[in-house]
Amino acid sequence: MLALLLALAAGGVAAFLARRSGSSRPPRTPRQASAGAPRAEASPPLGPHDEPVPILMYHVIAAPIAGTPYPDLYLPKGEFAAEIAWLSAHGYHAVTLRRVYDYWHGAAALPRRPVVLSFDDGYRSHYTNALPVLRARGWPGVLNLKVKNLEQPWGPLPKHVRALLAAGWELDAHTITHPDLTTLDDDDLRREVAGSRQILLRRFDVPVDFFCYPSGRYDARVVAAVRAAGYLGATTTRYGLAAGSEPYTLKRVRVNGSDTIGGFALKVQAVTQR
Repeated sequence: MLALLLALAAGGVAAFLARRSGSSRPPRTPRQASAGAPRAEASPPLGPHDEPVPILMYHVIAAPIAGTPYPDLYLPKGEFAAEIAWLSAHGYHAVTLRRVYDYWHGAAALPRRPVVLSFDDGYRSHYTNALPVLRARGWPGVLNLKVKNLEQPWGPLPKHVRALLAAGWELDAHTITHPDLTTLDDDDLRREVAGSRQILLRRFDVPVDFFCYPSGRYDARVVAAVRAAGYLGATTTRYGLAAGSEPYTLKRVRVNGSDTIGGFALKVQAVTQR
């Protein structure tokens, strides 16, 4: 009888300690929502979270126009689809730049091989050609939108931008008129940098947290203007992996129409295996 009472008492203490231990666990930080993200990635990173991430830079997702002075900015839809298929087959998974930023700050998890797919300027083909390819895999893109392109016949309509956003894409600013920011006076610099963000915020009512330097042109004064406008970071045309230690000069990997799928694969492997 005495042995039974001792066993019951021990069990009660153990249950009390288990309840106490469970109630003292720190709450999990919710992960940033992202289209197509697998459920297994729900927990924030537990260890170091400062790994660099590749950001690919695309422009027009369509066959080049005859006589265009920049044919390498054009990539036919079929070749784009082949590149996305290659990324998927090799274990890559597209995420937004904001999700990468949150990962660097310990607030989100990333898939094993994250990649950011950025699309500069804003073209109708981002909606007609890039969106269907990415949506089939549940992948988001990042639209670096030049405001004036909303008024061009080859640019996206506002409803197209909203469709991209609904599919999980991120909207970032790429100025109003795409000037060389290093040549502007202070007022015009503020208008292009801070003004473009305010226009996109009002028009689309979504966060606009990152900036893209037109033609990769920036200096210390331009970076200061980007910071003052409230952006969390900015992308450049410098080659390499994007690192959290340099948020306002994030490197990217340019994808050219002349790369071919083999050249594209070599380019991605070269930068990610450094």
